[in-house]
Amino acid sequence: MATNTRTADIELDLTDVDHRVGKPVGGGQLWDPCSTSDIRRWVMAMDYPNPLHWDHEFAGNSRYGGLVAPQSIAVALDYGHGAQPACVGRIPGSHLIFGGEEWWFYGAAVRPGDTLFQERRFHDYSVAETKFAGPTMFSRGDTTHRNQHGVLVARERSTAIRYLAAEATKRGMYNNQLGAVKRWTQDELVDVNRLRHEWILSNRDGTSPCFDEVKVGDRLPRRVIGPHSIASFTTEYRAFLFNIWGTFGWTAPEGIDDPWINQDPGWTDGFGFDEEGARIDPRKRDGLYVGPSRGHIDADKAGEVGMARAYGYGATMGAWCTDYLAYWAGNDGLVRHTKADFRGPAFEGDVTYFDAEIIGKEPDSAWGVPLVQVRLKLTNQDDTTLVACTAEIELPC
Repeated sequence: MATNTRTADIELDLTDVDHRVGKPVGGGQLWDPCSTSDIRRWVMAMDYPNPLHWDHEFAGNSRYGGLVAPQSIAVALDYGHGAQPACVGRIPGSHLIFGGEEWWFYGAAVRPGDTLFQERRFHDYSVAETKFAGPTMFSRGDTTHRNQHGVLVARERSTAIRYLAAEATKRGMYNNQLGAVKRWTQDELVDVNRLRHEWILSNRDGTSPCFDEVKVGDRLPRRVIGPHSIASFTTEYRAFLFNIWGTFGWTAPEGIDDPWINQDPGWTDGFGFDEEGARIDPRKRDGLYVGPSRGHIDADKAGEVGMARAYGYGATMGAWCTDYLAYWAGNDGLVRHTKADFRGPAFEGDVTYFDAEIIGKEPDSAWGVPLVQVRLKLTNQDDTTLVACTAEIELPC
């Protein structure tokens, strides 16, 4: 650990970070239980048309007897896109993007009426020199999700990338790499929509592959999402329930002096919340109108934090991975573990392709169930890698 990290005249001030390593931290807790509308809003925002999560009649005739949430909803029922315990300590002049997520799922489904409660801990951090912003901090935080009965639903380890916004803007890495926003021809859009529809039909009935029948080297059906737009980014943002006015309250772990809850992380000018003003006008801590997420839907603001144009959310990409794998696994399968490294954002105008193959089989796993190992990669239309993911999936028979 280093109190201050300096490259030439660029200094990343970590004096408020070191003493928080390894300690439990606080955050937001949703007031209300998960509803059917919350589930439907989430899968709509994730463009995940699995009828188990939105079609009343289909879900009612399934083994669940009604709507059930996708595994990915754990991040939507949390505060701060799941990155709260990885964004700890004040770093003046900083901004944050997501670096990755690792998830473990324990088989407890989230249903309408359930509430998830979180325990959070700031795990560790490291600092590396990057072309993007010079000295850059990679910090990790852990979240445990339990339902109202105390049942363990999932664990998450999130990685946040914190950097000096002014330095990233000066270097302009994405300005130099990105061309104009992609304008899709009608024929190209027909191909995108055809591929999307084929993927929907690939397992709409939720049939689970048999463990004994799948083979190493088998490829999963290709998926596509996009083209991404200001509208799709906004829809995604609003599906994270903490972004809706008045949906959460602040909580703190007991027995911890100075727990990190809602302190100022040191966001660069123009990206902070107005917590006091938001008591009267909740838009002042809304995130998109005022706050650190403004760059996701505003190209000018994106340029102020080194991102060049409007771009998507890391937590959304993590959810895309879980949803894609769960769709293939079917209604009797279960995604047990995913580890997704985020290599770059989904920019406005781009599409995201999903390609995956089975790379291993484990009849007797540590989970006590047979697992298949899958390697998944998300790329854009230029074959630039956005996410590299590995996963373990439980299958029946």
